[in-house]
Amino acid sequence: MTNIIVELSKYLIILLMACYTFSCFSIFTKEYVEDEKHVLIMQNIVMFLMHFLAYMVMYLKMNEPKLMFFYAAQVVYFLAVILLYSLIYPTVSKLIVNNMCMLISIGLIMITRLNYGSAVKQFIFAVLGSVFGLVVPVIIRKMKSLIDWTYIYAGVGLGALTLVAVFAATSGGAKLGFEIAGIGIQPSEFVKILFVFFVASSLKKSTEFKNVVVTTALAAAHVLILVLSTDLGAALIMFVVYLVMLYVATQQPLYAVAGVGAGSFAAVIGYKLFAHIKVRVAAWKDPFATYSDGGYQVAQSLFAIGTGSWFGMGLCQGSPDLIPVAETDFIFSAIAEELGVIFALCLILVCVSCYVMFLNIAMEIRNRFYKLIALGLGTCYIFQVFLTIGGVTRFIPSTGVTLPLVSYGGSSMLSTMIMFGIIQGLYIIREDEEEEIIEKKRERANRNEPRRTAKKKPTQSKPKQQRPSGTEPERPKQKRKKPAFEEVPKQRVR
Repeated sequence: MTNIIVELSKYLIILLMACYTFSCFSIFTKEYVEDEKHVLIMQNIVMFLMHFLAYMVMYLKMNEPKLMFFYAAQVVYFLAVILLYSLIYPTVSKLIVNNMCMLISIGLIMITRLNYGSAVKQFIFAVLGSVFGLVVPVIIRKMKSLIDWTYIYAGVGLGALTLVAVFAATSGGAKLGFEIAGIGIQPSEFVKILFVFFVASSLKKSTEFKNVVVTTALAAAHVLILVLSTDLGAALIMFVVYLVMLYVATQQPLYAVAGVGAGSFAAVIGYKLFAHIKVRVAAWKDPFATYSDGGYQVAQSLFAIGTGSWFGMGLCQGSPDLIPVAETDFIFSAIAEELGVIFALCLILVCVSCYVMFLNIAMEIRNRFYKLIALGLGTCYIFQVFLTIGGVTRFIPSTGVTLPLVSYGGSSMLSTMIMFGIIQGLYIIREDEEEEIIEKKRERANRNEPRRTAKKKPTQSKPKQQRPSGTEPERPKQKRKKPAFEEVPKQRVR
């Protein structure tokens, strides 16, 4: 009987994930706020059902009572996050909140399957990150002086990266961070956010050639220190983020071409200088030929994805623990093996829907500084997703970065939650901007109203139609505002 339940649940989990993914994009087609709310509520129901099925299967297979207590704690946590965001910030993007909870739940499910102790730590970091995520929107909205701290962002970021490059221990061929009281801290995860603020602040003040040269020099210093620490994933993310922000701010294709050329040249030099990079490139070219010399991880990742096929082996039915560091860098492969390639593709699309909302905010917000921040954080997020999934599927060489909100890692979880909190703060600022515009239009209309009234000729009033007693008047449905990428002006989706 247990085997039948486990097998059926495998398909139900895939079906629920597919329904959730479809709703992430169908919500953009809804015309009315009521319809949008129904989709958001449906997303919550689907997420909790999938979460319940996954932990039920793990309990049946592992027979560990502690899993049920851990599951109950997660349910309380997700309910608290959804309700607190709705109560404290009624105008935030509910779609981003739902996607954030969904990605965290998927990560906790798979990490619990791989290592219960790591899952408990990840859950603690998720709770702590949610506290930051609820506080950050207030800071973003209230502090108007953030644009003035250009060189503070650069100084703190460069200082933190230098400390890592000089004093951190080498792990896996790279200097990533420090370990304090048994907890690893990776400063580059937080420096990425400071880096985006630095670039946005500098380019908002001026896009003249002189300022662009200074900004580029400081940005190159960030990347160079990371390369010397052989933290190639973070270096590549910062490089791409800077190129995108620079091109959007200046609208100069020449800068983008020069940046791509310089990046390509630096990649060749890095390959010649660092043996660590040569090993990863060799493993990318042919992981089976270098199986015992760097290719083992990638080979096991490909075996896992191939074994899982479209529908997966089912939770606790595969062997994802054979993949080295499966709960961190290669968690996507573990998900594909046990939950299937269809589930994994839906996971990618959920990440893409988050990026679409980030871009929507960047396009609609009017303040140039906040616009560049939304663009930079969105690029940082989606490019990290690309690096992680591209590395485990052998599309690109592995860079050792985590899948945001899904992979195990305290620094990654906290920094991503802060990033999502900043985006929610920008969403609220955008709402404030729209309210100001509406208020100005209302005041203008009120000033012009007496003139219009004076020109109007008296007309005979028509008798009012009587409404049957005991019935309420029908209220027209409130139309929701669609996102900026649809061809309608000044519109939004939550």
